[in-house]
Amino acid sequence: MTAPSPISSQQIDSSSRLPLFVLFGGAAFWLVLSSVFGLIASIKFHGPGFLADSTVLTYGRVYPAWSNLLVYGFCIPSGLGVGLWLLARLGRTPLARPWLIAIGAELWHLGVLVGLIGILSGDSTGYEWLEMPRYAAMILFCAFVFIGLWGFVTHRLRAERELYPSQWFVLAALFWFPWIYSTAVLLLQVFPVRGIVQASIAWWFSGNLLVVWLSLVGLAAFCYFVPKLTERPLQSRYLALFAFWTLILFGTWVGIPLRATLPTWMPTLSNAAALLMLVPVLGVVAMLVQTVGGTKTACAGGPLCYVKFGICSLVLSGLMLAAAALPQVSRLTDFTWFGQAQNALRLYGFFAMTMFGAAYYILPRVAGLEWPFSKLVRAHFWCGVIGTLLLAVPLAIGGVVQGTKWLNPEILPADVSKATLMFLGLSTIGDLLLLMGGLLFLLNVSVLIFRYYRAVFRVAYAEATAFEPAEVKP
Repeated sequence: MTAPSPISSQQIDSSSRLPLFVLFGGAAFWLVLSSVFGLIASIKFHGPGFLADSTVLTYGRVYPAWSNLLVYGFCIPSGLGVGLWLLARLGRTPLARPWLIAIGAELWHLGVLVGLIGILSGDSTGYEWLEMPRYAAMILFCAFVFIGLWGFVTHRLRAERELYPSQWFVLAALFWFPWIYSTAVLLLQVFPVRGIVQASIAWWFSGNLLVVWLSLVGLAAFCYFVPKLTERPLQSRYLALFAFWTLILFGTWVGIPLRATLPTWMPTLSNAAALLMLVPVLGVVAMLVQTVGGTKTACAGGPLCYVKFGICSLVLSGLMLAAAALPQVSRLTDFTWFGQAQNALRLYGFFAMTMFGAAYYILPRVAGLEWPFSKLVRAHFWCGVIGTLLLAVPLAIGGVVQGTKWLNPEILPADVSKATLMFLGLSTIGDLLLLMGGLLFLLNVSVLIFRYYRAVFRVAYAEATAFEPAEVKP
């Protein structure tokens, strides 16, 4: 199999158009629906009577619907879209079999829909971040493998043989998810193990999904877009390699709480790895400072601002993860809202904002059109920033307050719940702002795709109706 000659960026973008439209269009829709379920779940904590008559919209169903739609509906499709585009652009080759990738993307969205119906009908597995039933998991696994296969083929056909750091992260992510997902589904749903092994596998999966996979894709985008948008080379390749291997080495062990009912060595090792996760985080900080330092790039709500805020959220999330691994801190934060705040920073602040920045850069080039509502890009940025902070900061503070009161035997559980109501109310405002930002993103993406296909239809219609008069014989 021989590598093709280098082609233009326009040809590469054209080859990526259909798969990216399907991946990002579906991701934008699932993000909005996820935010709706997240808002309902948040309101139920300080308004228990809200939608209380609906069995489908109980908290035990809307919360897993929120988390699974956010991860499987938005994060993974958007990450695949960015990753495939990076492989094609950096490899200087068109995307291999884009129409087959589009079919795989449609199959993925079908799996998400089937999983959502299963969760809302009460057929949840009960494992956090893995609630989708087995029949939906099989569809998702096959779709990801199908898409990932053509991603590897694209990489194999690259014209540029030297690898850029972003390609390391994308290729690792294409391998990582099928491995952890198939292992968790097989051992928890198909051939279920027994006893405490179930809990250890569930924690192992969630840690690898939220810490390793999201970081691999997010850092792939960071390593490409920050140098591209600041017009400075990445500083440095060795730091990127260091962050890559330390993330894989330490992140694989993260996820088991210190007070989990498992053999002592397992949570101890997991929390030691959480502390060591500061190493790749510091490597990322060093790359950001050295690459951006000295540049005058004012934050006007463009793609670079999204990526910068995403990296800041990753750093803060890493610090919270390391702090929660300390025994003196974990006794206050375990089984409180503090963990939810850390997940919100990683999912919304880091990954979602980074993907938004990448999408706002990629999609206009893929479509060959400007954003239909360019001012909404900046409005979305501020909705995302303020919404993430209002969601994460109150939950973090409320988690510490909650843990402090739990340790006081004189305080009743009802009083503990009352003490956190103010923080939950603020987090609901954050959920509302995130929903507004998701709606703005969906509007821009939908209208952009509509305008592209409308232009294609007009050209096709004009060509179909055009005719040349027959020549008159003398």
